[in-house]
Amino acid sequence: MSVHLLLSAGRGPQECAWALAQLLHRLEGDATRQDLETHRAHTVPGDRPGTYRSVIIRIAGDAAEAFAASWTGTLCWQAPSPYRSNTSRKNWYVIAQPCQLDTPRTTFAEADVDIVACRTGGPGGQHRNKASTAVRATHRPTGIVVVVDTERQFSLNRRIAMRLLQQRIEHGDEATERAVTTARWRIHDELVRGNPTRIERPETSNQNLAPQKHVVPDGWTKPPGWDAPPSMDADLGWKGPFDD
Repeated sequence: MSVHLLLSAGRGPQECAWALAQLLHRLEGDATRQDLETHRAHTVPGDRPGTYRSVIIRIAGDAAEAFAASWTGTLCWQAPSPYRSNTSRKNWYVIAQPCQLDTPRTTFAEADVDIVACRTGGPGGQHRNKASTAVRATHRPTGIVVVVDTERQFSLNRRIAMRLLQQRIEHGDEATERAVTTARWRIHDELVRGNPTRIERPETSNQNLAPQKHVVPDGWTKPPGWDAPPSMDADLGWKGPFDD
């Protein structure tokens, strides 16, 4: 199973394009930990290097649908702006919605067409009124029907009916493709600031979490077995240079 997810910075400032890149990396890392595959199917870069205005990412795997749902909605990247030091804003919003990337094209085959000879009214003389030269053609997969009676020969009407059916199927595929593209563009305008469904923040640096080394000041003697930092409290067993 696979799902396409569209992430968009909408009409937000350049920080939103930066936030989208940060959220994209976080999403890809989260997917990897859940044994899911990701592929950036389409990207629109931002004005700054390494940023994106929009990205369509393909998520594949058994739990792809549930994973995409957990990343759907208004996403918030909470961090100071890397570009403007004079702003206090720390919430940068991105919209994420499932989307359809490609529309399947309808394959036309004459074997999928039912041809029925019929009579039609109107001018044409005795031959047209007595002979079933008109054609009613039905494309079973799509349900499209055409009736052709422009010619006095059945074979010619059949040929025209096949051509008309193929043209209508192609026009239908093109209309579907335009509708899918329009639906994707509408997602860009659906971004609403506030009330996010998911909030992500930069990871804390490992350096900030590293244990501090205990340094014994000059002239002080650490008591045996004591691992705490030095203290001026004599009750802790530290012996200073002026205690003798």
